[in-house]
Amino acid sequence: MLFGFAFAVIGGFLLTAVRAWTGLSTPSGASLALIAGLWIAGRVLAPISWQGAAAADAAFALALAWGIGKPLVASGNRRNWFFIVLVLALGAAGLLFEIIPRTGLTLGLDLVLFVIAVMAGRVVPSFTNNAIGGAGARRSRALEYAALISILLILGLDALQLPVAAVALVAALLHAVRLALWSPWATRRRPILWILHVSYAWVVVHLALRGLGELGIVAPQLATHALTVGAIGGLTLGMMTRTARGHTARPLKVGAWEIAAYVLVQVAALVRVFMPVVLPDGYAVTVVVSAALWGAAFAIFTVAYYPILTRARLDGQPG
Repeated sequence: MLFGFAFAVIGGFLLTAVRAWTGLSTPSGASLALIAGLWIAGRVLAPISWQGAAAADAAFALALAWGIGKPLVASGNRRNWFFIVLVLALGAAGLLFEIIPRTGLTLGLDLVLFVIAVMAGRVVPSFTNNAIGGAGARRSRALEYAALISILLILGLDALQLPVAAVALVAALLHAVRLALWSPWATRRRPILWILHVSYAWVVVHLALRGLGELGIVAPQLATHALTVGAIGGLTLGMMTRTARGHTARPLKVGAWEIAAYVLVQVAALVRVFMPVVLPDGYAVTVVVSAALWGAAFAIFTVAYYPILTRARLDGQPG
């Protein structure tokens, strides 16, 4: 379910990003409704028929690939064509999940991790520098390539079912240095920025736990929770608040409700990842508490942003 959620969120980010990259219109309202409907169908059918869910998810991947691919190809934006392949690969991982759940989930989350790493590298440093004068967030070309290649290596090793511990630990170090170059401390007074930095830090935790988990030092599933609850959950919430405000012509500043949601999703990740280590006998309680906190964070977003997203832009422009 969470893999499907991550896939949908990434699709939304890509549709928004494609419009910015190309200057061309993305799918019409009816087409977007169809894409969303296919995703919903996959979730509804999942407990009823895995074949039906698989078919709906495959159709969703194809429709999303077409939705982002058409404007990218039309604009000649070859730099971003690989996102079309990534969407189709995510769709293939979803199909594999229906047949071989563990392998499909692992490869799917590796692909989601790669998309997160690419997108974060493109937007987080620029967002930081644009909002905070003198922040000094920077990127090293060599480090960027090394960090992204490390994730692709993990993906390849997982596909071949080979050990990933050494690569994962090196990747954790690379992504930690990468994040440090983005000047996370400079964002401490800007919640709409620090949520992105803190959430990306869970990528580092995920990679470290993958390595330690394979070595038998910690439970392997903790790495999955660091990625899904912490990185995916936190970055999703941070980007949704930012894009919702930006695309409705509102200031890129957040208040008490958003900060509460940001804190709740981070605490949910802390509970889900680290409490099983501290209280191994309280696993069931840990799951419930973490789920309640995570759900509360997104419930706050829904209540607070429904009026924003269902009203006209403040500047009267379409969108």
